[in-house]
Amino acid sequence: MSSLPGPEIISLGCRLNIAESETIRALAADRADMVVINSCAVTNEAVKQTRAAIRRAAKARPDAQIVVTGCAAQIDPASFAAMPEVARVLGNADKLRPESWTSTEPMLVTDLSRIVETTPHLAAAFAGHARAFVEVQNGCDHSCTFCIIPTGRGPSRSVPAGLVIDRITRAVELGHREVVLTGVDLTSYGHDLPGAPSLGQLVERILTHVPALPRLRLSSLDSIEIDNRLFELVTGEARVMPHLHLSLQAGNDLILKRMKRRHSRAQSVAIVERLLAARPEIAIGADLIAGFPTEDDAMAADTLALIDDAHIVHAHIFPYSARDGTPAARMPQVPHPLRRERAAALRDAAARRRRDWLAAQVGQLRNVLVERPGTRGHAPDFADIHFTPTAEPGSIARVRVTAATETHLIGQLA
Repeated sequence: MSSLPGPEIISLGCRLNIAESETIRALAADRADMVVINSCAVTNEAVKQTRAAIRRAAKARPDAQIVVTGCAAQIDPASFAAMPEVARVLGNADKLRPESWTSTEPMLVTDLSRIVETTPHLAAAFAGHARAFVEVQNGCDHSCTFCIIPTGRGPSRSVPAGLVIDRITRAVELGHREVVLTGVDLTSYGHDLPGAPSLGQLVERILTHVPALPRLRLSSLDSIEIDNRLFELVTGEARVMPHLHLSLQAGNDLILKRMKRRHSRAQSVAIVERLLAARPEIAIGADLIAGFPTEDDAMAADTLALIDDAHIVHAHIFPYSARDGTPAARMPQVPHPLRRERAAALRDAAARRRRDWLAAQVGQLRNVLVERPGTRGHAPDFADIHFTPTAEPGSIARVRVTAATETHLIGQLA
C-alpha cells in the first residue's frame, strides 16, 4: 500500500507485480480517487487475500473507485466484477496500457494467448522503494502441473536489452542504488528476441552499459537454466548480488516428475554446491511446496532434507493449493491437515538454518541498502539488518553486525 500522490495501490504477490504497480502509478497519476488492487493467484489463499484486500479498501475508502487487476483478475474476471465493491476489472496486459486508465469499460481483459510482446513500462520512478524493480520478461511457456500462472500471464516474452538498459539507466539517474530484474520465468529470457540472447548476456550488457549501477539483483531463477555465462557472472561479478532464489519446489524425484519440473533433486544440490564453491557468500533462497498430490512420508522427508542439502536460508514454503484447471488438481490429494503439518516442518527446518546463518554473521561489516524509515535495510545476501543511528533511505551504509535474532541482524553504523 502507498500513501504517495495518485492512486492508492495495493500490490500482492511477486516482485513482477511490484514493478508493474509503478507503471500503473504513472499511467493513473491523476486518479487520487482510485484504489488499485494488483492481485495474485499463485494459490487459493492468494485469491482469498485479494478479496479481503478489496473489502478492506472499500471499508477504508467508501468513496474511492476500486479497480482490480493482476493474475487473479485475469484468470477469473467475472467473479471480481460481481463483487459490489469493485468498479472495474483490468487484465494483466490491459493494466499496462494508457488507454485502459481513461476508459470507462467495466471489464477489459485481453486474451493473453495472443500476446507476443511485452508492454513497455512507463514508470518514471519506483515510488516508495529503495530498490527499482525492472521487468525484463513476462509469461511462461512451461506447463508445471500445479501452476495456474501461465493462464494469468500468457506465453513467455522478453523485453529487448536496449529498453532494459534505458530503464535501468533512468532508475540510476533517479537515485536508485539497486535494481532487481523481474520476470515470471526469468531464465527463459531472450528466446523470442533476434539472436536469442540469454539472461547471462543481458546481465553482462547491463553491467557494461550502466557502470554507475552499484547493485544488480536477480529474482527467482529456474536452476536448470543457469548456463555457464550466467554462472560466471553470478559468482565472479561483485555488482551482482550474492543472493539467488531458486524455483526448486520439491526434493523428491518422483514428485518433481509429477510436477512436470525439468530438474532432478541431484541437479538442485549440484548447482548449489557449484555456486557456493565459486562464491561462498551466496545465500540460497528457494520455493518449496508441501503436500503435493501423491506425496508420502518418505517423499516429504526428501524435501525436508533439501533445506540442509541445498543450504536454503531464504525459504518460501507453500502448502499445496489445488487450482482448478491444472492437472495436479485431478491427482490423488494429500489431506489438508497433513499438508499443513508438512509445511510447518519445512518452515521449522528453514527457520533453524536461517537462525544459524544469521548468527554466523555477528561481528561482520556489511554494506546495507537503507530502506525507510532509515533504521533497516538488506545486505547483498539479502540478510535483513536493523541498525542505529538513522541513515538516509536509498543510500548504501556500512553496518557492523552486533547481534542476531531468529529473523534478522542488529547492528551499528560503522
